[in-house]
Amino acid sequence: MQEFTNETFDLDSLPKYEEIVLTSPNAKYWNVIVINLSIILLFIGGGLATIYYFIEDDKPKAIYLIAGYLVFCALLFTVHRLSFKKRGYALREKDIVYKSGIIAEKTTIVPLNRIQHVALDQGITSRSYGLATLQIFTAGGQTGHLHIAGIEVERAKNIKEILLRKLDQIENLIENQ
Repeated sequence: MQEFTNETFDLDSLPKYEEIVLTSPNAKYWNVIVINLSIILLFIGGGLATIYYFIEDDKPKAIYLIAGYLVFCALLFTVHRLSFKKRGYALREKDIVYKSGIIAEKTTIVPLNRIQHVALDQGITSRSYGLATLQIFTAGGQTGHLHIAGIEVERAKNIKEILLRKLDQIENLIENQ
């Protein structure tokens, strides 16, 4: 019978995830974000214009609505641009790391043995730029899932194949034990 041990870790000797070199999304993914945001903002602008048109009493001055809408659009694009620059991922031997966020940076590290399913997704806009989103589903529920957008299709397929091979290796190890 194996002897039970419960040693403490020297936290300074553990690898630092902050030192990992992350791969940024493809630069063309910014175009996808801009197109998608523009479409959404066109619908919002059209809706606001329609509402403004049907208001009969006390119409606010159109210049204030337009100025407010343009400020909102500028802020939205600025936030998305800053967010785009902060994104990154890394595939390591035993896990995959994804970092995002502007004000509150979020780093998700998913051990390969927790991955249950890997999928590729391509929206209409992403497909036209040759990009895909790598979706990694884990055993930990919704909080552990990763959606890494802005990866070239071929690279995403390669990462998916690598992950699937690693999953097969892990499964074979478990079966042999």
